[in-house]
Amino acid sequence: MHSKRISLWQVALLALLLGEAAQAVEWHLDAIWYQIFPERFSNGDVANDPVPASMKDTWPFVIPTAWQVSPWTSDWYQLQPWEQDEHDFYHHAQLRRYGGDLQGILDKLDYLKDLGVDALYLNPVFESPSLHKYGAACYHHVDKHYGPDPTGDLAIVATEDPADPATWKWTAADKLFLTLIEEVHRREMKIIIDGVFNHVGIPFWAFQRAKREGPKGRFAKWFRIDSWDDPATPEDEFVYHGWANVKGLPEFRKDQNGPCADAKEHMHHVVRRWMDPNGDGDPSDGIDGWRLDVAAEVPIGFWKDFRGWVKTINPDAYLTGEIWWEDYQNHELANAAPWLGVAFDGVMNYRFADAAFAFFHEPGTHGDGALFAESLSKIHADYGYDRSMVLQNLLDSHDVARVASVVMNPAARLDHSASVKHQPDYHISSPDAAGWRRLKQLAAFQFVLPGAPFVYYGTEAGMWGADDPDCRKPMVWPDLTYDSETAHPGGREVETSEVKFDLELHAFYRKLTQLRQKNPIWRRGSFKIVGKGEGWIAFERGYDGKRAVVVANATDAVLEISREMIGFGNGGWERHALVGGTTSILDLNTTTFEVGVREVEILSP
Repeated sequence: MHSKRISLWQVALLALLLGEAAQAVEWHLDAIWYQIFPERFSNGDVANDPVPASMKDTWPFVIPTAWQVSPWTSDWYQLQPWEQDEHDFYHHAQLRRYGGDLQGILDKLDYLKDLGVDALYLNPVFESPSLHKYGAACYHHVDKHYGPDPTGDLAIVATEDPADPATWKWTAADKLFLTLIEEVHRREMKIIIDGVFNHVGIPFWAFQRAKREGPKGRFAKWFRIDSWDDPATPEDEFVYHGWANVKGLPEFRKDQNGPCADAKEHMHHVVRRWMDPNGDGDPSDGIDGWRLDVAAEVPIGFWKDFRGWVKTINPDAYLTGEIWWEDYQNHELANAAPWLGVAFDGVMNYRFADAAFAFFHEPGTHGDGALFAESLSKIHADYGYDRSMVLQNLLDSHDVARVASVVMNPAARLDHSASVKHQPDYHISSPDAAGWRRLKQLAAFQFVLPGAPFVYYGTEAGMWGADDPDCRKPMVWPDLTYDSETAHPGGREVETSEVKFDLELHAFYRKLTQLRQKNPIWRRGSFKIVGKGEGWIAFERGYDGKRAVVVANATDAVLEISREMIGFGNGGWERHALVGGTTSILDLNTTTFEVGVREVEILSP
């Protein structure tokens, strides 16, 4: 064991000696991200659907006897037959399973390629009883219900010692995941997965061994255990610390260097398994990086080691951290600068989302262009412009309300009050015409600003939903017929919303991906604010001797702009209205021009 621990230090030291932290890799700059929540993306194989036995030891812990897999196309808030009891919708939502799996993702890779995304981020795929998989039972196997043979996988796992990597085998689910990686790469796309190294699930093999073996056991030091069971008493005195006080998510014991050395050694083996599956030193058959969950709650020293493990396997790998709140209660977002370069290449850029929502939704209050410009400049100053270019600029994710709901509830954004449970007046129906236009404007801005655009599954298809669990509905596909949404979780009357794949919005997103892919000015260009005012902002992007000016009108009135307001010289300029989709020429002698309601215009010589 001692020699193995030395090797970890050697790995970390090698990464530092190589000076690896200095620069971003090329593909990060060109990436258009797409996030997939596997359980809700596509059910490609109904034969592997979850069963009650596989849901043991996850909240709410009691599974109704009549439980069934939920129909993919059903009304989201409508209670299913097995849900007709004393509990509310939110209780049952945690018990729902829709059967999304790896085959479903494989079946939709051509859809994703056609959409124009080229980098996939998958929420956790490892074995877990939970719907979201953030409470792992192990790290070295893909969940059996994501693969083609759950029963066979159970038999394979039973022959292993999870503490000994030499005994690890490849299950059918593991092999299908490797096929997914291969097919993603064949389409010239990248794939990263969620790494949850702060906590695990109750069934996690080392946690169960710690509980069984007691305080003198090998795995007792892995977890934050406050008291142990006394077998001489009828009570169970076993008490441990769960992440965020959630008992279903036992937390690793950590010091300034992260989890204990043995736990870190195990994690190192896990990283290598998924980044170089056949162990030949060529990472092309492995994942292309990691998204690291609740990263701010794990000491940065651990992430520096983690970066060393990853980069020595694949120097081109991308690491992104969940660095989110500094002070949730006061809506203060964290500055991720201490982690960038030394630990992560990028972060999920919630600071971008917060600034964009404030500007586009609240002109006259927070919607001052000067304040928005200040927010963008602060991000670039904190992180450095080069690093800002590879941040994941998101508008929604699995942890916040979908942007199609944010545009109808502008005061409830980024996890604050974006819940029907806590805000009964929250607008849960589909957006109106003005709401869809605001969404398009936000998306357009997302694709022309510095940073990597990040699309949450279904946003391009017109999906809406409040904060978790409503942001995790089954994906809307064009070949399926869905029940309209008519129910309210609180029993209120609601306007009927037709649920269908939005072909027009999907075409709009395709236009945005093509815009970014065809012109490097949006991926790699410089950035300078050239004009700002109440409800509007203008900025310039430049690359390889070419320039373009973007003007955004965040108001519900036509905006008149003069050449002087944005530092425009004379000459003929092409105008392209992204939201409206029109192209025209700005006349040589025109001194002013109009920007339409909620429009984003590109002006280029």
